[in-house]
Amino acid sequence: MKKQAVSFMLCAVIAMVITPVALNVKSAKAEGQGCYKSFYSEDYNSGTKIAGENEFEHFPIASMCKIMTLLLCFEEISEGRLTLDEKICASENASGMGGSQVFLEAGADYSASDLIKSICVASANDSCVAMAERIAGGEEAFVQSMNERAAALGMENTVFINCTGLPGAGQYSCAADVARMLRELMKHEEYFAFSKIWTDKIVHPEGRETEMANTNKMIRAYSGCDAGKTGFTNDAGFCLAASAMRGNMRVISVVIGADSSKTRFDRTREAFDYAFANYTNKIIFEKGIPLDERCPVQGGKISNVSVKAKDDVCIFTSRNDHDEIFYELEFDRIKAPVKEGDAVGKAFIYKNNIQVAETILLSNENVKKISYFDSLRKAAEYWIL
Repeated sequence: MKKQAVSFMLCAVIAMVITPVALNVKSAKAEGQGCYKSFYSEDYNSGTKIAGENEFEHFPIASMCKIMTLLLCFEEISEGRLTLDEKICASENASGMGGSQVFLEAGADYSASDLIKSICVASANDSCVAMAERIAGGEEAFVQSMNERAAALGMENTVFINCTGLPGAGQYSCAADVARMLRELMKHEEYFAFSKIWTDKIVHPEGRETEMANTNKMIRAYSGCDAGKTGFTNDAGFCLAASAMRGNMRVISVVIGADSSKTRFDRTREAFDYAFANYTNKIIFEKGIPLDERCPVQGGKISNVSVKAKDDVCIFTSRNDHDEIFYELEFDRIKAPVKEGDAVGKAFIYKNNIQVAETILLSNENVKKISYFDSLRKAAEYWIL
């Protein structure tokens, strides 16, 4: 009871002293809608901050640590060192993990796909350790890789001591860092095959089944939400990192230390609603769509070539702003022959005269090199004229 009273007093103090950024969260707390320790939201494409409170403060994040565990799993797959159908033997150490689990059988083989699915859906600690042992030979070495990857991503306010998020001294992160690692995880398209699962089961080798239900209730409760990770321990409180997409705009929201599960989901819903209502991504280039401009080609059967953007380019902006957005093209000195898909230059995008993005320009067609006889024919046509 004493701990509950202290927590309540801390929430009240936080509610009084935090100045909201962009969102009127102070009034929401005053109306008894719950409190939390930290919050952050951003645009996925640009990484631009939308709102935040204590987003760089150090807090335990419970099972949101598994975002980094999953990131290393999918990077292992991308590098070709792991396949989803590979069979992985669950050690006695892995099967004995406490907390959230799917009750792996020691000595039994499970597919990497099932283990990853159980991490995404059921936040399975035993599956995390099984994957850590497969990838790095042990959890300790795997945690070292987690910290190295965090450093490479610029996560300056994060330290991992395990791959599960179970309580431990010296393990912490911050809302902005959690958003950064979720953003990195979502670059792996395979992840979404698991993150959107609502209910499923894992079948153990001897036929026993463990039912699973997604701990991220936003998957069903909020239109466009298709990714995220929950977390809870007594020290961390209720946590949630989630992402939702509508149209061409994707938003990431992170809540740490909420006083209830309802609060973390309500706060996330509020963050999504605010972002989609007040911001937009203006489309500058669509991947593969030809531009009006053409690139000059030397020594080709035609003198210029149609070009297209290598990537989609959208500029994050407030719906109420009247930003001046324009682009400039810089073509390379291109000589025939040219193949469709060859890089021929770059496009630089500016917002209010400040460069905010760039993309490579690709040839949209083939251009053959002019032959000697083509040259003679062109010269003859010139003299005839």
